[in-house]
Amino acid sequence: MAVYVGMLRLGRLCAGSSGVLGARAALSRSWQEARLQGVRFLSARGGMEAGRQRISVPSSFTASAAAHSREVDRMVSMPIGGLSYVQGCTKKHLNSKTVGQCLETTAQRVPEREALVVLHEDVRLTFAQLKEEVDKAASGLLSIGLCKGDRLGMWGPNSYAWVLMQLATAQAGIILVSVNPAYQAMELEYVLKKVGCKALVFPKQFKTQQYYNILKQICPDVENAQPGALKSQRLPDLTTVISVDAPLPGTLLLDEVVAAGSTRQHLDQLQYNQQFLSCHDPINIQFTSGTTGSPKGATLSHYNIVNNSNILGERLKLHEKTPEQLRMILPNPLYHCLGSVAGTMMCLMYGATLILASPIFNGKKALEAISRERGSFLYGTPTMFVDILNQPDFSSYDVSTMCGGVIAGSPAPPELIRAIINKINMKDLVVAYGTTENSPVTFAHFPEDTVEQKAESVGRIMPHTEARIMNMEAGTLAKLNTPGELCIRGYCVMLGYWGEPQKTEEAVDQDKWYWTGDVATMNEQGFCKIVGRSKDMIIRGGENIYPAELEDFFHTHPKVQEVQVVGVKDDRMGEEICACIRLKDGEETTVEEIKAFCKGKISHFKIPRYIVFVTNYPLTISGKIQKFKLREQMERHLNL
Repeated sequence: MAVYVGMLRLGRLCAGSSGVLGARAALSRSWQEARLQGVRFLSARGGMEAGRQRISVPSSFTASAAAHSREVDRMVSMPIGGLSYVQGCTKKHLNSKTVGQCLETTAQRVPEREALVVLHEDVRLTFAQLKEEVDKAASGLLSIGLCKGDRLGMWGPNSYAWVLMQLATAQAGIILVSVNPAYQAMELEYVLKKVGCKALVFPKQFKTQQYYNILKQICPDVENAQPGALKSQRLPDLTTVISVDAPLPGTLLLDEVVAAGSTRQHLDQLQYNQQFLSCHDPINIQFTSGTTGSPKGATLSHYNIVNNSNILGERLKLHEKTPEQLRMILPNPLYHCLGSVAGTMMCLMYGATLILASPIFNGKKALEAISRERGSFLYGTPTMFVDILNQPDFSSYDVSTMCGGVIAGSPAPPELIRAIINKINMKDLVVAYGTTENSPVTFAHFPEDTVEQKAESVGRIMPHTEARIMNMEAGTLAKLNTPGELCIRGYCVMLGYWGEPQKTEEAVDQDKWYWTGDVATMNEQGFCKIVGRSKDMIIRGGENIYPAELEDFFHTHPKVQEVQVVGVKDDRMGEEICACIRLKDGEETTVEEIKAFCKGKISHFKIPRYIVFVTNYPLTISGKIQKFKLREQMERHLNL
């Protein structure tokens, strides 16, 4: 999913300035509650009142869509006065439960329903069983010395352990740090230090990624450490290393931690501790790169993710589905916000079955899971859906139980939307947009929106969320159908970037608007379209990549004088990375040598597909590099 790009705001609005919209005539009780969380409302000086208008149903609506239009009508707020501002429906109250309380409610309501199926690990748990295992794991984490507010990093591909740690940390008041499973030693060291991780959980290895060996590169002390009592000068906060699947020197085994938490004494301690948890406590830190190349830790609360998952589930009409229709296939990574919130949390909120088909995305495994597990909903980025549709034996799989799902991460062309709906039977497909900093989803379609609407926009505003599009030069609200920077406000806005008040202030202004860095337009019906983004971000198959980070890295190569990294178009991935390298005088090297230099130092998905050696770059009159021109040059050079 797109994430904030850390760009400084131009012409930010101050409270009460002439461009500010007025307060609503009457706030619902839930918005008043939200206000208590520090969500400040716009000044009343603008004197405009947000209103709701009936949606005129386009002639392209199908008969079934038209039948639902009245219901959609009540759920949608429309922009007024020809300006790009909209406030989502506030009819239903926001939820003030913690994640643990939500799990308990669902386990009591549907104890025997399947909660989690992990096909590659042969794991199958009901909600009652999952609740029991989560309680033991949470109790175990407290028993080994972790406390409320401590940070625990989960580093690895999708697995039962990942879901267990996500829920157990929330249950214990520990903050989960989502660590990209592709991180190499330098990247790992940065995030562990940034948030002061006290514990780290990982498998011994996955494919060529040897997690324990990578950790040893930055923390050699682990080999001779007493398990649970690590002392490292380089990583002073890290005391506890937990291995998921193999006994390793200096580590505790996850099974041992869960077993330690099984005693009555420790379970009673957990229950006591839960009295002191608040829905406004931080629960998760998700790292998102910035234009400076330094990842920032977006910090989310129970309140953020419980409500975002609940509201998205309502948009998908999960409350109307039968148990057989609540079987979610999730190929997206759990370390991404979409996977952990719209995946794990949404299933927990609605009593849906979460089905993990493979450790990392595999189109064939996703199809097998749909067929074998009678999947009804499927998540994915456009790239994932393209791969699933292009499986050579696609027609041999039974997709008759499918009814809907979510596509997000990058723009999806109309023909892909149509193919997903027609070939995978996903008539209730929803396109969603959001940012990690917004927990994540802020715009999404209604299932009954037309194919054209789904292909040409990211849908309409979600409940309890405000959006506005700002004219970046004038610092005023943009007119409808006019591009500007998209800003979001509401319960969904993160608590902040961990330990970075200045960067938080750059992203979230004094009136609590989060500036996304995405350039968008809004039409008369409130449909939002993302038309561009902060100049430097590349989205490759749903992964956000920041050229500045790669440029800093390539400058460490002894032969490189200068480098510019751009995204170039790609039919499958949306964009691919192209590094335009200027070598030092007299130096020579090869594409292969440059790629070999990257391996083991940066994540595999950040290694450029294209390396082009250049002697100069297109410049402005003032000498600044014109990246858009460089991108055009590279696409011509590579015949893309």
